[in-house]
Amino acid sequence: MEESQDLVVAQMRRSVQQLGGDTEGYGNPTLMRFLIARSMDLEKAAKMFVQWQQWRIAFVPGGRIPESEVQNELGCEKIYLQGLSKKGLPVVIVKGGKHYPSKDQLQFKKFIVHLLDKTIESGFKGQEIGNEKLVGIIDLQHIYLRNLDTRGLITGFQFLQAYYPERLSKAFLVNMPRFFVHVWRFVSRFLEKATLEKIVVVTNDEEQRDFVAEIGEETLPEEYGGRAKLILLQDFHLTPLNSTME
Repeated sequence: MEESQDLVVAQMRRSVQQLGGDTEGYGNPTLMRFLIARSMDLEKAAKMFVQWQQWRIAFVPGGRIPESEVQNELGCEKIYLQGLSKKGLPVVIVKGGKHYPSKDQLQFKKFIVHLLDKTIESGFKGQEIGNEKLVGIIDLQHIYLRNLDTRGLITGFQFLQAYYPERLSKAFLVNMPRFFVHVWRFVSRFLEKATLEKIVVVTNDEEQRDFVAEIGEETLPEEYGGRAKLILLQDFHLTPLNSTME
């Protein structure tokens, strides 16, 4: 199995090169994410990788989006980074009731990249392997029409699909109000089947128990059934990496 995987990745490297891309510095786990996202189709995976690489160079030229470029979004204090789940995956919480549709769409998109990059990096164990995933919690408590941002929600998931393939392990939607069911049905039309299969809407006691078990009480904040305190994204300090990405 590993030999056949190595062969497919080697073929993908050649396909990327033919498209004008460069896989130097990227290990097999990174390339496998793109292959899995495109059902092991070499041409589609290579095209996706090159598009991602071009986007990354243009949109994140410094390698990361600094806090100074997303101050308005950080100021809403709506994102929390909680540490690792029972499976060792970083857990990020989005509080919908603290979100307001952004008047600055460029900053909003930069904020999505900032929070996803920081969340993923918080799961690195000394260095990036390339196949790290995250767990998301979208809390819809106290969300009203003024907080409703269908465009922003779609943009966030589309960024995950296009630029962070196979980074999402699971997403939990909690405290969903009745009116939001129709909103979610609309948003779901823009999501790939593979993404939808990773999303759980917590609606009953059994799903709540599974949710707590998946995250772990040590990491899950008290208001969701755990024992941890909420940690703002900007207050979470990353551990320096041992080396650059393979």
